[in-house]
Amino acid sequence: MWRLNEFNLSHKSHTVMSLAVHLPQQQPIVYQDGQEAQAIERAALRKTTLTSWLELNKNDPSAHNISYSDIPQYYVFDKSTTNWKKRQRGGQNVIGRLPVVSILDTERYYLRMLLQRKSGAISFDDNLTVNGLRCITFQQACQEYGLLRGDQQWHDALNDAAQFQSPRQLRMLFAMICGFGEVEDVPDLWVQHQVSLCEDFVHRYSEQTGPHYALADIEELLTS
Repeated sequence: MWRLNEFNLSHKSHTVMSLAVHLPQQQPIVYQDGQEAQAIERAALRKTTLTSWLELNKNDPSAHNISYSDIPQYYVFDKSTTNWKKRQRGGQNVIGRLPVVSILDTERYYLRMLLQRKSGAISFDDNLTVNGLRCITFQQACQEYGLLRGDQQWHDALNDAAQFQSPRQLRMLFAMICGFGEVEDVPDLWVQHQVSLCEDFVHRYSEQTGPHYALADIEELLTS
């Protein structure tokens, strides 16, 4: 039998830092009724973790080889100044997390994909530029980088979401990917992510019948 004192409860696990993902001039704002204009003005002046990262890359060459999701390991975001400052210690226990973005939010979805892979960007336009040519959309930029070949983007999306979304939310994502994405091999996508997609039904029923309930749920989501 396990005893409580066998665990080191004072040990602190990794710190997860949420990072903003938004399109140019579309950072989220909070306002009270009747104060919309003032809130927009304040938001235009306030930097987010994303816009501050772009600015950091302009001014600090040592940040150029660090992706956006990894930046919290090497820099601390100072909320009072909304600037990234070089970290002195503890970075190995910090994880940057980009929010899951719906495939229906197309441009933001593909911007997120670029931010996970491209380091050193100094502006949103820089993220749109591939080999010196400016793309019209972030989706096109991903295409030019070769990020949309095969089904890897869909596997990555489901793997990312599985870290903190429920099986029901994963099935909704799976249905959206199948309904709105260009999936080359749907059966393979199902097989590789079946465990996380079926987890709740397997727990409720059995390993044999759980997948059938999950598939029925996905079919219903696709129909709706």
